[in-house]
Amino acid sequence: MGTRFLPATKAVPKELLPIVDTPALQLIVDECVGAGIEHIVMVTSHAKPAIEAYFAEAPEVVAKLRATGRDQVADHLEAIGRDVRISFAYQDVALGLGHAVGCAREAVGDEPFAVLLPDEIMGDSSLLAQMADVCVATGGSVVGLKQVARHEVSAYGVIDPVGELSSDGVIRIGTMVEKPAVAEAPSELIIIGRYVLTPDVFDCIDRVRPGAGGEIQLTDALRMQAEAGPFHGVLSDIRRYDTGNPFGWLTAVVELALEDERIGTQFREWLRARV
Repeated sequence: MGTRFLPATKAVPKELLPIVDTPALQLIVDECVGAGIEHIVMVTSHAKPAIEAYFAEAPEVVAKLRATGRDQVADHLEAIGRDVRISFAYQDVALGLGHAVGCAREAVGDEPFAVLLPDEIMGDSSLLAQMADVCVATGGSVVGLKQVARHEVSAYGVIDPVGELSSDGVIRIGTMVEKPAVAEAPSELIIIGRYVLTPDVFDCIDRVRPGAGGEIQLTDALRMQAEAGPFHGVLSDIRRYDTGNPFGWLTAVVELALEDERIGTQFREWLRARV
């Protein structure tokens, strides 16, 4: 519902809030395309028609842009969704991340798939691509990991590793604990919003007992997978932004604006003078 961004999200889905001039959701799509993904399923709500509208063709807008000589902008608009197949699944009642993933079952079919939470923006596609490779190599599900300070672990899902971290950041996972007490946390490695899952996770989701508020937690289904077969995590030093809160969103906007070839120099000069 985007409650942390109200009143803006009363009318605009938080997934479409711009990072400079690009909706956060488009950056997620770009990450998928960069990792070789060819079909994206948007799990959304009928209360957010703007998300479907964003990916719809807009011939009248494109024609007007071309008539005024703004061909580059027109080309950019026409490219939205062109490099990847996009379909939609609906979760009209907020019953947890596990339920949301389950809503995509029919669209996904019987093959491994990635789950990307649009509250988290990555610097590039390298982590997702590596996770896909690990899934193919091991035949099991894979989660993205980040190492945090010990006192922060109680806010996250934390993995219980088996063995040591490999030279390329891969580690086998025995189980995971959701928001453990600091003293009881099995590691300092938390699960971030990137998953590559094998399709048997859908049966696990069906077996999860709803928790508080009737929510079905994805972590519970992943724990079942980890106990039944190979399950790995990938720790990467990839740049990551948590845009699920105003401060995280603002840091992403500032950093990516500084790197923007069109406005970066001008913005940097203004920022130096301002602060």
